[in-house]
Amino acid sequence: MIDVLVIGGGNAALCAALMAREAGASVLLLEAAPRAWRGGNSQHTRNLRCMHDAPQDVLVDAYPEEEFWQDLLKVTGGLTNEKLARLVIRASSNCRGWMRRHGVHFQPSLSGALHTARTNAFFMGGGKALVNAYYRSAEKLGVEIRYDSPVARVEVKGGRFIAAHIGEREVDGRRLPAERLEARTCVLAAGGFESNREWLREAWGQNERGEWPAENFLVRGTRFNNGVLLRELMGQGADTIGDPTQAHMVAIDARAPLYDGGICTRIDCVSLGVVVNRNGERFYDEGEDFWPKRYAIWGRLVAQQPGQVGFSIIDQKALGRFMPPVFPGTTANTLDELARQLGLPEATFVATVEAYNRACRVGTFDHTSLDDCHTEGIQPAKTHWARPLDSPPYYGYPLRPGVTFTYLGLRTDETATVHFDGKPSPNLFVAGEMMAGNVLGKGYTAGVGMSIGTAFGRIAGTRAAMAAGYRTTSRENEHDCATA
Repeated sequence: MIDVLVIGGGNAALCAALMAREAGASVLLLEAAPRAWRGGNSQHTRNLRCMHDAPQDVLVDAYPEEEFWQDLLKVTGGLTNEKLARLVIRASSNCRGWMRRHGVHFQPSLSGALHTARTNAFFMGGGKALVNAYYRSAEKLGVEIRYDSPVARVEVKGGRFIAAHIGEREVDGRRLPAERLEARTCVLAAGGFESNREWLREAWGQNERGEWPAENFLVRGTRFNNGVLLRELMGQGADTIGDPTQAHMVAIDARAPLYDGGICTRIDCVSLGVVVNRNGERFYDEGEDFWPKRYAIWGRLVAQQPGQVGFSIIDQKALGRFMPPVFPGTTANTLDELARQLGLPEATFVATVEAYNRACRVGTFDHTSLDDCHTEGIQPAKTHWARPLDSPPYYGYPLRPGVTFTYLGLRTDETATVHFDGKPSPNLFVAGEMMAGNVLGKGYTAGVGMSIGTAFGRIAGTRAAMAAGYRTTSRENEHDCATA
């Protein structure tokens, strides 16, 4: 019998599999996706938010625990478990040595990735390179890996994991039979339900305009995160946490594909101009805070607008100050012409931009600080980086909500254990997006999802190995056990 069964194939699952195997346990990892699409949402990531008290190779200056915690507290509005959040923060300070030993390489913050040189360690080659490095290491260590293996249900009796069931499926033209896989322990790391269109529609419902907002959502990440195991565990009485409408949701290019658009579909010029809805009206402060702390609120903001669409508008002055998007913007030499090309009501759009221009109080523009360029006399205000849009050509980018991962998940504690009616399971653990809602009640700050997945993946793998009868053998395992 397998000691540790890991269900999932992204960062958290791989961290769990590696830690369990390092402790001596036999490990089987089940990835729902084909090999070419392995890695879940992690393949679309690019960095890890890291606490550090002094400069560390690719990280400059310092990013101490309290500042990390305050950043997280601000974006979540207090909807976070402080104990678990601080566990993640502290774990982020000492995981990179272990990651390097498993083949992950780091590089300095990318040019155009604003304000992250101090807070985020970037993966050389991005998330796909990280995922590939972990898979190579897992294979070398003897982790058994099976692709095209979506788990349809799990057997749980009295809170104890018994077995996982894989249904019949077709792979490369071959019909594979259903399977039942027993294991001494299990780690659930199969992601949220963002690619389950029906569940998103159910969660978001119908708005006051008679629209079903979720029908217009795009999915930035993997098409394989459909929430089957999350709903399965909920049906078996597992304790849950989180609001099903809360998610890491970004305003992305409306021309992006339905699935797997990734980071390159993000529009990063919001703070350098204005954003209007399809009625040609502004609806939120574009300069509220630094972009890495606010980019993830814009998906939800756009989701609340008519038709779930918005438009990011800049002029020539903004060029070169943000990461260029994958699709070119619509370009025009006049505001009227831009409105016509974007399908916006010309008079309203022009009046909106002109009112904004008149309200701008330009001081010393500095996009690397919370500068004194702001508006007066209009609502919503723009509190920083407010400069008139008066230098043609003008550029417009259509926006739609892009869901990265959902926050409804399984409630856990510092041991990464799944709970049933408040009682911890003796052998069922959870990591990654399936439990991120314990730390992220709402909001997001760049790189923290990978921090959560890495911390809890390592803890879950260590605990699963211990539950299977293995003691820790490495400093990393010992550290995580002590932390937990």
